[in-house]
Amino acid sequence: MNRAGFCVLALLLFAGGSGPVLGGSINTSKILARTTAAAPSCMQWMPIGTCFWLRCTWRGCRVRSSLKVGHYNPDLVVAAYNELGGNPWREIRATLGLAQQTVARGLLGSLLSVPPGSAGNRTEGSMRTHTNLIFREADAIGHPLAHLPLPGLVCGSQTRPLVPYFQSGIDALSWRMAAPEMLYPASLTPGLREIGEGVVQSWGPVFPRTGWVTQTDEPKAAAVIAQRAGDIVTRPAQPHVYVPLAGSSASGQRMWPPGALIEGDARSGQWQRLLPQPESGCDVFGDDDRADPVGWGGGLVDEGGDYAWTLWRPYECCRRRGQWFLFNVDWMDYPP
Repeated sequence: MNRAGFCVLALLLFAGGSGPVLGGSINTSKILARTTAAAPSCMQWMPIGTCFWLRCTWRGCRVRSSLKVGHYNPDLVVAAYNELGGNPWREIRATLGLAQQTVARGLLGSLLSVPPGSAGNRTEGSMRTHTNLIFREADAIGHPLAHLPLPGLVCGSQTRPLVPYFQSGIDALSWRMAAPEMLYPASLTPGLREIGEGVVQSWGPVFPRTGWVTQTDEPKAAAVIAQRAGDIVTRPAQPHVYVPLAGSSASGQRMWPPGALIEGDARSGQWQRLLPQPESGCDVFGDDDRADPVGWGGGLVDEGGDYAWTLWRPYECCRRRGQWFLFNVDWMDYPP
């Protein structure tokens, strides 16, 4: 068993004895169960082409082929939540929550506009405050099922199980004070990088990528925060403290990993809600719900203000069948 498989097994055993899941929280066994239930809808596995390899031995060289497949992988568990260090994923909160609190309450504590340990959720009662301004912490953690490659059938992933790729408490200065996020053109120009159909029907902008969102609907605000965290980790060299998703963790495969996450584009990634009210399918954020009397967030408000999603991203791969990859022939585009 490889190290990734051992980590998953160890956490499964730990989760199995962790007791019932409380309201506003989720454990590893529930994440695995809900992800598995959504796999038939979200994975979208299909054969998409043929790869050709050159294999040489002392007897000579010959060309061999292998099937190229495409599918979505559950790469990350992205959570948007209230209290610093209070990720609703119980095992992550127990192991990584203290580290976030220590950093935010350390040298940066005197510089933060939001007291560490409080989400500063809504501010009211002053002419200078905005009653629709919501703040959330966010984490992007490697999904427990992110790295289960079966050569020829399932592609590897750019993520490792349980690895923290982004934690807003560690990135406290940028996440709270928008420095230097406010310098991006998308932060200064209304209508750029909006989640939704623009200014008329918008859940909120991707930029600035901070924990602050102006939104009357709490579930939509949490979704905007999750999109921002996904936007950061799927791009290199961003002005944040994080680990970018890059390269390949699979062996025995030729892999074509996905590009950067783009809001509203299912071909770059899709979201499956884990908490509250888990979904058995995937979609992108930004639905036009103006004709819906309940709205997208109707009935989804969590009492603790905590939300979690699995981010599924599309991969293509083929099994290695020689020392040298020659070329591939695609029968169709993927994602379709």
